[in-house]
Amino acid sequence: MLRAGSEGGWPLAWYLVATERAKAMNWILGIFLGLGCLITIVWVGDGSVLAVSLCLVLSALFCLVLYRFEVERKFILGLFTAGLLVRMLLGAATFVFKLQGFFGGDAYTYDGQGYALLRTWQAHRPFSGTGLEDDSFWGMPYMVAAIYALVGRNMLAVQFVNAVAGAATVLPVYLCAHHIFQSTRVARLAAVLVAFFPSLVLWSSQGLKDAPIILVLAVAMLATLKLGERLSVKYLAVLVGSMLALLSLRFYIFYMVAAAVAGSFVIGMRTISAQSLGRQLFIIICVGLSLTQLGVLSRAGAQLQTYGTLEAVQRSRLDQSQVAGSGFGKDVDVSTTSGALTAIPLGLLYLLFAPFPWQVTNLR
Repeated sequence: MLRAGSEGGWPLAWYLVATERAKAMNWILGIFLGLGCLITIVWVGDGSVLAVSLCLVLSALFCLVLYRFEVERKFILGLFTAGLLVRMLLGAATFVFKLQGFFGGDAYTYDGQGYALLRTWQAHRPFSGTGLEDDSFWGMPYMVAAIYALVGRNMLAVQFVNAVAGAATVLPVYLCAHHIFQSTRVARLAAVLVAFFPSLVLWSSQGLKDAPIILVLAVAMLATLKLGERLSVKYLAVLVGSMLALLSLRFYIFYMVAAAVAGSFVIGMRTISAQSLGRQLFIIICVGLSLTQLGVLSRAGAQLQTYGTLEAVQRSRLDQSQVAGSGFGKDVDVSTTSGALTAIPLGLLYLLFAPFPWQVTNLR
């Protein structure tokens, strides 16, 4: 074992094993994962074999990606296996007890949209009358439709794909943390938190957008950090692809990431020189031209005009506070500038501290 006080020492010993025992630990985790797959197949029944098979295939692809990086492969592999097992069991429980509506009803929406989209592909015709023809319809429904094209209509398969995405996030997070802090201990701790933090485990075991969004965000951050060091066509392509994926999954995050990427290239973590500044500007131009060529900026502009108004924000607030019952301030009107500015102090208070003790009425 590592000595106390060394990097990654005894405070983290609950998850860190000695190098000579890491391989044995991964074998044990692999056995538990196999048992988890068998339990899932027996417990769930119909459709579970295909869902588990797809999960294992994607896990094998993650292993291939992992072995292309110079990292603590045994540690990351063990962490991925443990995180995947936890997510699979929670996802299976959600599926068996039909808790998708309790945790996130959007899973049913994506299931219906994805299946409808799959039928359009199979019929080789446009699908009209259900909103599929809307230009904003892409991203998660296309992902669900692609999964259903492989294994049939199977919500458990979508949950298991998300489980792999959630567990795989440990790799880019580990790499980002190590790049920024140059500390193995920090990188390990960040990866462990991503693997087992309750909210991340919960949302990445459901048929929702959260797992792929977080994974793509982490990959975009990693590509940005790598490009800050040196120009790389590979990481430039990864960054553009990640931003395109973010736009398709949750378009407003695209703007935040675009601003963060541009800012990091201008400010950066290293001493600015004429050569580095020229390289960063060249990368920004390449990213911008790539996104423009792919039609991303025009699509993003159209979505911003549709959803980026105060009137749209007010409609969303009314839906959450009056229909869904999950908002606050039912009488607040933010459709005007003065109304929005008036609501900001109370909004920040709720953002930072809610729910308050008197608002907690159930476990969820």
